[in-house]
Amino acid sequence: MRISKYHGTGNDFVFVEDLDGRLDIPPAFVAAVCDRHRGVGGDGLIRVVRGDARGESRADFFMDYINAEGQPAEMCGNGIRCLAVYVYERDLTSKTELVVDTRDGLKRLWLDVAEGRVRSVTVDMGPPTLERGKIPMSGGDPAAHVAGEPLDAAGRTWTASAVSMGNPHCVLFLDAGEDPATMDVPGIGSEIEHLPLFPNRTNVEFVTVPDPSRVRMRVWERGVGETLACGTGACAALVASAVAGKTGRAADVEVPGGVLRVEWREDDGRVHLTGPATFVFDADLSDEWARAAGLSGIPTAAAS
Repeated sequence: MRISKYHGTGNDFVFVEDLDGRLDIPPAFVAAVCDRHRGVGGDGLIRVVRGDARGESRADFFMDYINAEGQPAEMCGNGIRCLAVYVYERDLTSKTELVVDTRDGLKRLWLDVAEGRVRSVTVDMGPPTLERGKIPMSGGDPAAHVAGEPLDAAGRTWTASAVSMGNPHCVLFLDAGEDPATMDVPGIGSEIEHLPLFPNRTNVEFVTVPDPSRVRMRVWERGVGETLACGTGACAALVASAVAGKTGRAADVEVPGGVLRVEWREDDGRVHLTGPATFVFDADLSDEWARAAGLSGIPTAAAS
């Protein structure tokens, strides 16, 4: 199987091209190929399918995103930018405005292109969901917003806000003088991810706001672990910061892998995410690797 590697501000993905939508990729294969010691290494796998191959004539492509744990996820802001670079720079499309289908619905993307190369991609991530019951979170009034509420976990009380960007996020605002770099993101993030409060589990953002134009963040991704960036997490952090009055409706979100620009538009309430995406390499997976990984073989296309 031919695979490719891309990253968006350090959030990295294994790509599999399956334009006709014929491949059956089991969770064990995804987990093995995303293993950073025995596989290619990645925060998830993205299968690229033509929109019409799944009966979605309104979409140019479908992003089948599966996290490193082997579980399908609703949306990935960094991954969808990588998909845009993949399809444009491999001449699968000449469009600089794309519609991509995801498990969170259709997303519109704009590509900033110069001399045949994509410099950055802006994604319309849609409006945030703030209602407790729709994030989802258990307990309390399902219609209430969770903004700056106390959350007890990991031996302390956090100031937390909850936002869904198609997937659930718990944004933790750190106390004055605290630095995201000093946080035990794996320990705290894993505990909060699995709290019964979040029936679908949650992503966790550790956030400070140095000034109204900047947000600093580290992130624990549900089913993955700590990543260098998270597009939906950056959007959730900006929305939560704006609701709290810490920023305006647009800011640069600084993550360990780089900087993402997020704008929560006032006219239509939709969130736009802008950032780069980078090609790393192409490679071929061997049957020997599959056997060594304990798999029965490389996934093949289903019989037509």
